[in-house]
Amino acid sequence: MKALLWRDLALAVRAGGGFGLGLAFFLIVVVLVPFGVGPDRSVLALIAPGILWVAALLAALLSLDRIFALDFEDGSLALLATAPLPLEGVALIKAFAHWITTGLPLTLVAPALGFFLNMQPAAYAYLLVSLAIGTPALSMIGSFGAALTVGLRRGGLLLSLLVLPLYVPTLIFGAEAVRRGVDGTGAAAPLMLMGAITLGCFALLPFAAAAVLRINLR
Repeated sequence: MKALLWRDLALAVRAGGGFGLGLAFFLIVVVLVPFGVGPDRSVLALIAPGILWVAALLAALLSLDRIFALDFEDGSLALLATAPLPLEGVALIKAFAHWITTGLPLTLVAPALGFFLNMQPAAYAYLLVSLAIGTPALSMIGSFGAALTVGLRRGGLLLSLLVLPLYVPTLIFGAEAVRRGVDGTGAAAPLMLMGAITLGCFALLPFAAAAVLRINLR
């Protein structure tokens, strides 16, 4: 498992698997928002949590199609299917590698980019915590979607259409946690619900992804 993780991390960095691309997209979206909505600082502060969460979600989408595509194209995925490590473990490791190269950098950079949107000081900690809890679910859901579309030509658009509706609950609870934290109305409930979604994804989706991969490899 450790060797597969290091291999995927190396491929992500060498083959442009989303590390720099996701961060660049995230930065561009955050910088362009003030040009679109205007320089009103109060408006920017109000929409900052939602904008940052939407930008992080879209940035995570950019590299989803590469989770299994490279291994499918060079035949490595078929070899992994016959390895001692079960496909459920393969799906879990690949989702974890995607989070390390995409979700974790976005989580760490998001509070810094909140400065461009005049985000309130009280929101920074809640944004960091909500992204740390929610982005692993985005990677696991994306791994399942990538398994569904592996082997399809130009499956990136289909992957986005399949995955985006599944991202909505995490997006809602993540942005709501930040807003409630700023308002002082209590962010525990949305954070707990988001944590439950993440745990549920990691408990169920590796098995679903493995089943889909076995079907696609036949």
